[in-house]
Amino acid sequence: MSRATVSRVVNGSPKVSPEIVAVVTAAIERLNYVPNRAARSLASRQTQAVALIVPEDITRFFGDPYFAAVVQGITQRLDESEYILNLLVASSDPTHKTMRYLRSGNLDGALVVSHHTRDKFLADVEAMIPLVFGGRPANDTGPNTYYVDVDNIAGAETGTQHLLDLGRTRLGSITGPIDMPAGIDRFTGFQLTLARAGLEADAVEHADFTALSAAAAMRRLLERRPDLDGLFVASDLMATGALAVLREQGYLVPDDIAIVAFDDSPAAIGASVPLTTISQPSAEMGFAMADMLLRLLAGETDVPHRNIMPTRLIQRDSA
Repeated sequence: MSRATVSRVVNGSPKVSPEIVAVVTAAIERLNYVPNRAARSLASRQTQAVALIVPEDITRFFGDPYFAAVVQGITQRLDESEYILNLLVASSDPTHKTMRYLRSGNLDGALVVSHHTRDKFLADVEAMIPLVFGGRPANDTGPNTYYVDVDNIAGAETGTQHLLDLGRTRLGSITGPIDMPAGIDRFTGFQLTLARAGLEADAVEHADFTALSAAAAMRRLLERRPDLDGLFVASDLMATGALAVLREQGYLVPDDIAIVAFDDSPAAIGASVPLTTISQPSAEMGFAMADMLLRLLAGETDVPHRNIMPTRLIQRDSA
Protein backbone atom coordinates (compact mmCIF):
# COMPACT_ATOMS: atom_id res chain seq x y z
CA MET A 1 0.00 0.00 0.00
CA SER A 2 1.08 3.58 -0.54
CA ARG A 3 1.53 5.87 2.44
CA ALA A 4 -1.46 7.90 1.24
CA THR A 5 -3.70 4.82 1.30
CA VAL A 6 -2.57 3.85 4.80
CA SER A 7 -3.12 7.44 5.94
CA ARG A 8 -6.68 7.36 4.63
CA VAL A 9 -7.41 4.16 6.56
CA VAL A 10 -5.85 5.46 9.79
CA ASN A 11 -7.84 8.69 9.54
CA GLY A 12 -11.13 6.95 8.73
CA SER A 13 -11.52 8.27 5.19
CA PRO A 14 -14.55 6.90 3.31
CA LYS A 15 -12.52 6.89 0.07
CA VAL A 16 -11.06 3.43 0.75
CA SER A 17 -12.67 0.09 -0.09
CA PRO A 18 -13.62 -2.27 2.78
CA GLU A 19 -11.11 -4.84 1.48
CA ILE A 20 -8.19 -2.41 1.73
CA VAL A 21 -9.36 -1.25 5.19
CA ALA A 22 -9.32 -4.88 6.36
CA VAL A 23 -5.81 -5.51 5.03
CA VAL A 24 -4.33 -2.31 6.49
CA THR A 25 -6.09 -2.80 9.84
CA ALA A 26 -4.75 -6.33 10.11
CA ALA A 27 -1.22 -5.09 9.40
CA ILE A 28 -1.60 -2.35 12.03
CA GLU A 29 -2.66 -4.91 14.63
CA ARG A 30 0.13 -7.32 13.71
CA LEU A 31 2.81 -4.59 13.90
CA ASN A 32 1.29 -2.87 16.99
CA TYR A 33 1.52 0.36 15.02
CA VAL A 34 0.50 3.60 16.80
CA PRO A 35 0.33 6.86 14.79
CA ASN A 36 2.80 9.52 15.91
CA ARG A 37 0.64 12.21 17.49
CA ALA A 38 3.26 14.94 17.11
CA ALA A 39 3.72 14.25 13.41
CA ARG A 40 -0.02 14.18 12.83
CA SER A 41 -0.35 17.51 14.63
CA LEU A 42 2.20 19.10 12.31
CA ALA A 43 0.41 17.82 9.24
CA SER A 44 -3.15 18.57 10.34
CA ARG A 45 -2.49 21.68 12.47
CA GLN A 46 -4.54 19.97 15.19
CA THR A 47 -3.21 18.51 18.44
CA GLN A 48 -6.14 16.16 19.13
CA ALA A 49 -5.85 17.33 22.75
CA VAL A 50 -8.15 19.43 24.95
CA ALA A 51 -7.73 20.71 28.49
CA LEU A 52 -9.90 20.75 31.57
CA ILE A 53 -9.02 24.01 33.32
CA VAL A 54 -9.85 24.17 37.04
CA PRO A 55 -8.96 27.57 38.56
CA GLU A 56 -9.21 26.08 42.03
CA ASP A 57 -7.13 24.81 44.91
CA ILE A 58 -6.02 21.25 44.12
CA THR A 59 -7.21 19.88 47.48
CA ARG A 60 -10.70 21.16 46.79
CA PHE A 61 -10.73 19.67 43.30
CA PHE A 62 -9.80 16.19 44.51
CA GLY A 63 -11.90 16.46 47.69
CA ASP A 64 -15.27 17.36 46.14
CA PRO A 65 -17.29 14.47 44.62
CA TYR A 66 -19.02 16.93 42.27
CA PHE A 67 -15.81 17.26 40.24
CA ALA A 68 -15.39 13.49 40.01
CA ALA A 69 -18.85 13.16 38.44
CA VAL A 70 -18.21 15.96 35.93
CA VAL A 71 -14.85 14.48 34.88
CA GLN A 72 -16.49 11.07 34.51
CA GLY A 73 -18.95 12.53 32.03
CA ILE A 74 -16.24 14.43 30.15
CA THR A 75 -14.04 11.37 29.71
CA GLN A 76 -17.00 9.23 28.69
CA ARG A 77 -17.66 11.54 25.75
CA LEU A 78 -14.00 12.01 24.82
CA ASP A 79 -13.52 8.23 24.80
CA GLU A 80 -15.72 8.21 21.71
CA SER A 81 -13.25 10.50 19.92
CA GLU A 82 -9.51 10.67 19.23
CA TYR A 83 -9.04 13.53 21.70
CA ILE A 84 -7.03 13.19 24.88
CA LEU A 85 -7.65 15.24 28.03
CA ASN A 86 -5.08 17.39 29.84
CA LEU A 87 -5.86 18.50 33.39
CA LEU A 88 -4.77 22.01 34.42
CA VAL A 89 -5.53 22.66 38.10
CA ALA A 90 -4.25 26.03 39.23
CA SER A 91 -5.75 28.47 41.71
CA SER A 92 -2.53 30.48 41.66
CA ASP A 93 -0.26 30.91 38.65
CA PRO A 94 2.34 33.56 39.56
CA THR A 95 4.60 32.77 36.59
CA HIS A 96 1.67 32.55 34.12
CA LYS A 97 2.69 28.99 33.25
CA THR A 98 -0.88 27.99 32.38
CA MET A 99 -1.31 30.85 29.93
CA ARG A 100 2.04 30.13 28.27
CA TYR A 101 0.98 26.52 27.79
CA LEU A 102 -2.38 27.54 26.35
CA ARG A 103 -0.73 30.01 23.95
CA SER A 104 1.84 27.47 22.75
CA GLY A 105 -0.58 25.63 20.46
CA ASN A 106 -0.66 22.44 22.55
CA LEU A 107 -4.45 22.34 22.66
CA ASP A 108 -7.34 22.52 20.23
CA GLY A 109 -9.88 23.61 22.86
CA ALA A 110 -10.64 23.66 26.58
CA LEU A 111 -13.30 23.05 29.22
CA VAL A 112 -13.57 25.08 32.44
CA VAL A 113 -15.18 24.20 35.77
CA SER A 114 -15.33 26.00 39.14
CA HIS A 115 -14.45 29.44 37.82
CA HIS A 116 -14.66 32.68 39.80
CA THR A 117 -15.31 36.25 38.73
CA ARG A 118 -11.67 37.01 39.49
CA ASP A 119 -10.44 34.56 36.82
CA LYS A 120 -9.94 37.26 34.20
CA PHE A 121 -7.46 35.16 32.19
CA LEU A 122 -10.34 33.02 30.88
CA ALA A 123 -11.40 35.85 28.57
CA ASP A 124 -7.98 35.60 26.89
CA VAL A 125 -8.34 31.82 26.58
CA GLU A 126 -11.80 32.25 25.06
CA ALA A 127 -10.30 34.50 22.40
CA MET A 128 -7.61 31.92 21.50
CA ILE A 129 -9.37 28.54 21.35
CA PRO A 130 -12.91 27.14 21.59
CA LEU A 131 -13.92 27.17 25.27
CA VAL A 132 -16.88 25.56 27.05
CA PHE A 133 -17.77 26.41 30.65
CA GLY A 134 -19.28 24.08 33.20
CA GLY A 135 -21.62 26.51 34.91
CA ARG A 136 -22.73 29.94 33.82
CA PRO A 137 -19.74 32.25 33.41
CA ALA A 138 -19.85 35.66 35.04
CA ASN A 139 -20.24 37.25 31.59
CA ASP A 140 -22.31 35.03 29.31
CA THR A 141 -23.09 37.58 26.61
CA GLY A 142 -20.03 37.12 24.41
CA PRO A 143 -20.40 35.62 20.92
CA ASN A 144 -17.85 32.92 21.79
CA THR A 145 -19.36 31.98 25.17
CA TYR A 146 -20.64 28.43 25.49
CA TYR A 147 -21.69 26.71 28.69
CA VAL A 148 -23.64 23.86 30.30
CA ASP A 149 -25.44 24.54 33.57
CA VAL A 150 -28.56 23.95 35.64
CA ASP A 151 -31.06 26.59 36.75
CA ASN A 152 -29.44 27.17 40.13
CA ILE A 153 -31.98 29.82 41.12
CA ALA A 154 -34.93 27.51 40.45
CA GLY A 155 -33.20 24.62 42.22
CA ALA A 156 -32.57 26.72 45.33
CA GLU A 157 -36.18 27.92 45.24
CA THR A 158 -37.39 24.31 45.18
CA GLY A 159 -35.16 23.36 48.12
CA THR A 160 -36.12 26.38 50.21
CA GLN A 161 -39.83 25.95 49.45
CA HIS A 162 -39.60 22.33 50.61
CA LEU A 163 -38.44 23.55 54.03
CA LEU A 164 -41.35 26.01 54.17
CA ASP A 165 -43.78 23.27 53.14
CA LEU A 166 -42.55 21.21 56.10
CA GLY A 167 -43.65 24.06 58.37
CA ARG A 168 -40.19 25.48 59.02
CA THR A 169 -40.26 29.26 59.38
CA ARG A 170 -36.90 30.21 60.93
CA LEU A 171 -34.70 29.49 57.94
CA GLY A 172 -30.99 30.04 57.46
CA SER A 173 -28.58 29.38 54.62
CA ILE A 174 -24.93 28.54 54.09
CA THR A 175 -24.12 29.85 50.62
CA GLY A 176 -21.32 29.14 48.21
CA PRO A 177 -18.72 31.78 47.35
CA ILE A 178 -20.29 35.05 46.28
CA ASP A 179 -17.67 35.43 43.53
CA MET A 180 -19.01 32.33 41.73
CA PRO A 181 -22.21 32.42 39.65
CA ALA A 182 -23.45 29.14 41.19
CA GLY A 183 -23.00 30.52 44.69
CA ILE A 184 -24.72 33.78 43.76
CA ASP A 185 -27.65 32.08 42.01
CA ARG A 186 -28.35 29.58 44.80
CA PHE A 187 -28.34 32.39 47.35
CA THR A 188 -30.68 34.38 45.10
CA GLY A 189 -33.12 31.47 44.93
CA PHE A 190 -33.13 31.25 48.74
CA GLN A 191 -33.79 34.99 49.06
CA LEU A 192 -36.59 35.04 46.47
CA THR A 193 -38.44 32.17 48.13
CA LEU A 194 -38.32 33.74 51.58
CA ALA A 195 -39.41 37.10 50.16
CA ARG A 196 -42.50 35.48 48.61
CA ALA A 197 -43.29 33.95 52.01
CA GLY A 198 -42.88 37.31 53.73
CA LEU A 199 -39.80 36.17 55.67
CA GLU A 200 -36.43 37.85 56.13
CA ALA A 201 -33.32 36.22 54.64
CA ASP A 202 -31.10 37.50 57.42
CA ALA A 203 -29.67 34.23 58.79
CA VAL A 204 -27.00 33.75 56.13
CA GLU A 205 -23.31 32.85 56.19
CA HIS A 206 -20.99 32.49 53.21
CA ALA A 207 -18.58 29.57 52.71
CA ASP A 208 -16.40 28.23 49.89
CA PHE A 209 -18.02 24.89 48.99
CA THR A 210 -15.80 22.95 51.46
CA ALA A 211 -16.94 21.07 54.56
CA LEU A 212 -14.44 22.93 56.74
CA SER A 213 -15.67 26.38 55.71
CA ALA A 214 -19.29 25.28 56.16
CA ALA A 215 -18.57 24.04 59.69
CA ALA A 216 -17.22 27.47 60.58
CA ALA A 217 -20.25 29.11 58.94
CA MET A 218 -22.62 26.85 60.90
CA ARG A 219 -21.02 27.90 64.19
CA ARG A 220 -21.41 31.56 63.25
CA LEU A 221 -25.05 31.02 62.33
CA LEU A 222 -25.88 29.26 65.59
CA GLU A 223 -24.24 32.02 67.61
CA ARG A 224 -26.55 34.55 65.97
CA ARG A 225 -29.64 32.38 65.47
CA PRO A 226 -29.77 29.41 67.85
CA ASP A 227 -33.52 29.15 67.13
CA LEU A 228 -33.12 28.06 63.48
CA ASP A 229 -35.44 25.23 62.43
CA GLY A 230 -34.48 24.97 58.74
CA LEU A 231 -31.29 25.28 56.74
CA PHE A 232 -30.61 25.46 53.01
CA VAL A 233 -26.97 24.61 52.19
CA ALA A 234 -25.58 25.29 48.72
CA SER A 235 -23.75 21.95 48.38
CA ASP A 236 -23.83 18.43 49.84
CA LEU A 237 -20.21 18.60 50.91
CA MET A 238 -20.85 21.78 52.88
CA ALA A 239 -23.91 20.18 54.46
CA THR A 240 -21.72 17.41 55.90
CA GLY A 241 -19.66 20.10 57.66
CA ALA A 242 -22.84 21.70 59.00
CA LEU A 243 -24.13 18.32 60.24
CA ALA A 244 -20.95 17.74 62.24
CA VAL A 245 -21.36 21.05 64.09
CA LEU A 246 -25.07 20.48 64.76
CA ARG A 247 -24.33 17.06 66.22
CA GLU A 248 -21.50 18.53 68.30
CA GLN A 249 -23.85 21.18 69.74
CA GLY A 250 -26.69 18.77 70.48
CA TYR A 251 -29.11 19.60 67.65
CA LEU A 252 -31.09 16.75 66.11
CA VAL A 253 -31.63 16.59 62.33
CA PRO A 254 -34.38 16.82 61.20
CA ASP A 255 -36.22 17.14 64.54
CA ASP A 256 -34.63 20.46 65.56
CA ILE A 257 -33.28 21.63 62.20
CA ALA A 258 -34.28 20.28 58.79
CA ILE A 259 -31.60 20.50 56.07
CA VAL A 260 -31.83 20.68 52.29
CA ALA A 261 -28.57 20.62 50.32
CA PHE A 262 -27.62 20.80 46.63
CA ASP A 263 -25.87 18.39 44.18
CA ASP A 264 -27.05 14.85 45.06
CA SER A 265 -23.44 13.68 45.15
CA PRO A 266 -22.16 10.60 47.05
CA ALA A 267 -21.67 12.94 50.02
CA ALA A 268 -25.47 13.22 50.32
CA ILE A 269 -25.93 9.48 50.77
CA GLY A 270 -22.84 8.97 52.94
CA ALA A 271 -23.62 11.81 55.38
CA SER A 272 -24.32 11.02 59.03
CA VAL A 273 -27.94 11.89 58.22
CA PRO A 274 -28.74 11.12 54.55
CA LEU A 275 -29.41 14.46 52.90
CA THR A 276 -32.50 15.75 51.19
CA THR A 277 -30.94 17.56 48.26
CA ILE A 278 -31.45 19.22 44.90
CA SER A 279 -30.14 16.78 42.33
CA GLN A 280 -28.20 18.08 39.36
CA PRO A 281 -27.06 15.65 36.62
CA SER A 282 -23.32 16.25 37.12
CA ALA A 283 -22.02 13.40 34.95
CA GLU A 284 -24.47 14.28 32.18
CA MET A 285 -23.32 17.89 32.40
CA GLY A 286 -19.71 16.80 31.89
CA PHE A 287 -20.75 14.68 28.90
CA ALA A 288 -22.67 17.61 27.39
CA MET A 289 -19.72 19.98 27.92
CA ALA A 290 -17.36 17.65 26.05
CA ASP A 291 -19.91 17.06 23.31
CA MET A 292 -20.38 20.80 22.83
CA LEU A 293 -16.62 21.31 22.56
CA LEU A 294 -16.17 18.46 20.07
CA ARG A 295 -18.93 19.90 17.90
CA LEU A 296 -17.20 23.29 17.93
CA LEU A 297 -13.88 21.69 17.01
CA ALA A 298 -15.58 19.87 14.14
CA GLY A 299 -16.62 23.24 12.73
CA GLU A 300 -20.36 22.92 13.34
CA THR A 301 -22.08 26.28 13.14
CA ASP A 302 -25.37 25.44 14.89
CA VAL A 303 -23.98 24.61 18.34
CA PRO A 304 -26.24 26.22 21.00
CA HIS A 305 -24.49 28.64 23.34
CA ARG A 306 -26.34 27.40 26.42
CA ASN A 307 -27.49 23.99 27.61
CA ILE A 308 -29.55 24.34 30.80
CA MET A 309 -30.24 20.94 32.38
CA PRO A 310 -33.01 20.09 34.88
CA THR A 311 -32.81 19.72 38.66
CA ARG A 312 -35.14 17.84 41.00
CA LEU A 313 -35.71 17.42 44.70
CA ILE A 314 -34.51 14.13 46.26
CA GLN A 315 -36.05 13.54 49.68
CA ARG A 316 -34.08 11.72 52.37
CA ASP A 317 -33.88 11.80 56.17
CA SER A 318 -32.56 15.35 56.71
CA ALA A 319 -35.85 16.96 55.56
